[in-house]
Amino acid sequence: MNVPPWVWLLTIGGLVAVIGVDLFLSDRRPHAPTLGEVTRWVIFYIGLAVAFGGAVWLLAGAGYAGEFYAGYLTEYSLSVDNLFVFLIIMSAFKVPLAHQHRVLLVGIVIALVLRGAFIAAGAAVIERFSWVFYLFAAFLVYTAVSLVRGAVSGDDEQWEEGRVLRWVRKVFPVTDSYHGAKTVVRIDGRRMLTPMLVVMIAIGTTDVMFALDSIPAIFGLTQEAYLVFTANAFALMGLRQLYFLLGGLLRKLVFLSYGLAVLLAFIGVKLALEALHANELPFVNGGEPVPVPTVGIALSLTVIVGVLVVTTAASLIAVRLRPELAERGSGITPPSLARSRQEAERLVTDDARADVPPERE
Repeated sequence: MNVPPWVWLLTIGGLVAVIGVDLFLSDRRPHAPTLGEVTRWVIFYIGLAVAFGGAVWLLAGAGYAGEFYAGYLTEYSLSVDNLFVFLIIMSAFKVPLAHQHRVLLVGIVIALVLRGAFIAAGAAVIERFSWVFYLFAAFLVYTAVSLVRGAVSGDDEQWEEGRVLRWVRKVFPVTDSYHGAKTVVRIDGRRMLTPMLVVMIAIGTTDVMFALDSIPAIFGLTQEAYLVFTANAFALMGLRQLYFLLGGLLRKLVFLSYGLAVLLAFIGVKLALEALHANELPFVNGGEPVPVPTVGIALSLTVIVGVLVVTTAASLIAVRLRPELAERGSGITPPSLARSRQEAERLVTDDARADVPPERE
């Protein structure tokens, strides 16, 4: 797939325009979004991704369009677990409810830039070293097993500030309270950061750390850097809206962790087969390709959609028969984190209905 530079520039420009309009609308009247508003935005972003895939189909063919759709669905589903972490971060920083929309948007823009760097690095490594698919495959299978073990055993999972945030707090003065949507304020002649900027950085950097499985996964579906980047972009842009549907949707997906584990394991096996098919390692079959079957994009897309549908249907049926399962939250988080999520929801609702009174301006 030959993508000229002007197409990259046009695509990035279009994404920036959409994000800019979204940011303008959220800043114009900060408020807690309603269920109807969030639903319309989710439909809009999903429709945008579907339309983009249709354009790829018309201009580059059904094969590349299938790779984009498979990558988009995989990225969107694997990003769901990030939402629970976002909720914990929002609670830890006590972000006012009216400004959570803006925090998520800017945080996701930061995440997209960082993911872009990872994608560029991954594409360069793959182009030079085809054997890296062996490592990707092993990592995905290991992550799938770990995901299931965590859900079954209930191991604790907690969010902690990373090095970037600790460095920001150490180097720059940060106010104790919020000042509306401002990220920088001047107090007694001294310029200071507000918690608003810190939490934006937390959202962006944490997304990358929790998305280390998704980058190898999508490279298992397509090696086209343009499709990898756009699939990530559309998934992240739509992810923010799902955050506000946590209580009504994700709590009921009690088998989500198992479905995602199946997806990761499937893509890991697919990568291993492709690595064997194009083998160059001298200690494997004498450095010659191994005649193994490979998995086409049509089968990959069918498996991805099928797993997500079965997981969703099984979860909803299980919750209908046993409503108490919903109290434990999605199977993607252990019970301890599910309880933390419920506590976070309560804190966000109770403590962030209005801005904290500002300090001396």
